[in-house]
Amino acid sequence: MINENAVKQVQFEKPGLLMILTICLVLTVLVNITIGSYGLSIGKILSILGAQAGLTLPWGYAPHEEGILLSIRMPRVVLGIFVGAALGISGAVLQALFRNPLAEPGLIGVSGGAALFAVAYIVFGFGFASGFMLPITAFAGGVCATVLIYLLSRNTVGDKVASMLLIGIAINAISMAGIGLFQFVSDDTQLRLLTFWMMGGFGSATWQGIMPSLLLVVVGLASLWRCAVPLNAYLLGIAEAGHLGVDTKKLTRIIILSVALIVGASVAVSGIISFVGLIVPHIVRQFSGPDHRLVIPASALLGAIVTLVADLAARTVVMPAELPIGLVCSAVGGPFFLWLLLSKNRGRA
Repeated sequence: MINENAVKQVQFEKPGLLMILTICLVLTVLVNITIGSYGLSIGKILSILGAQAGLTLPWGYAPHEEGILLSIRMPRVVLGIFVGAALGISGAVLQALFRNPLAEPGLIGVSGGAALFAVAYIVFGFGFASGFMLPITAFAGGVCATVLIYLLSRNTVGDKVASMLLIGIAINAISMAGIGLFQFVSDDTQLRLLTFWMMGGFGSATWQGIMPSLLLVVVGLASLWRCAVPLNAYLLGIAEAGHLGVDTKKLTRIIILSVALIVGASVAVSGIISFVGLIVPHIVRQFSGPDHRLVIPASALLGAIVTLVADLAARTVVMPAELPIGLVCSAVGGPFFLWLLLSKNRGRA
């Protein structure tokens, strides 16, 4: 029998949590586009945006300020939102698929596989500005890594959680070895670009460069959103989900391909940004519970907030220089992962 009070509570909490996260995301966007080595006031921002819509507002602005907002800050913020949403949702659905709270695209090798294929594509002379081909190549690498992790973890005996983590570490090690080899044979220009790209960041974001990847991310996010209800049944177990009418094999294929698509597209334009997919779903579930109809959109919003905050810190901590976002996220995510792992082990004792 359905608990009507529980249903009402979920229906009340769902818009409340999502509304709070949406407001926080809007405020984070405003802070990101106003603060930097060159400050922009809210009035100037409104005037610049109003001018794009044919409106004349009373706050004046200089031509270079319009260029800073529209050509530098806005594409960077939009990229941060989509990459954060992709990583947050990827972590949430991978944790549900593997039924493992430690699953995360960067940690278990999905990002590493995507980066390996992307680096190979770049070093072979195609470069970064290549339309859809670079994110599609990274997508292929993400698919290979994800399928390997899933198949190998299913065939292990004993603790599948520990086995999956070890398999992910092995795939990451192989991917990093391959990336190191490609860096070794790259020329000086490629090596410099790859070094900064591998650390993760949004500094090179342009509208032309990010649009192909953003389109692929949107397709993958829409596909994962449709998996919310089947994932709720999947948490009960594969057999139980099958009895409830869920095609578990089809669900697994959709999740693997969609996660590889959005992670690969994200890696192609931002490099490797770890731990966002690990931290965000855990925080969300503290407030939302396990219902993926809420976990998935909330993880997208919180993931976007986390990456924008990390980007703001990267741009301002050592201003006018800039830290890679990957370093900022790893500095926070590493201790969080250790705490989570130790808490999990204490729970077993």
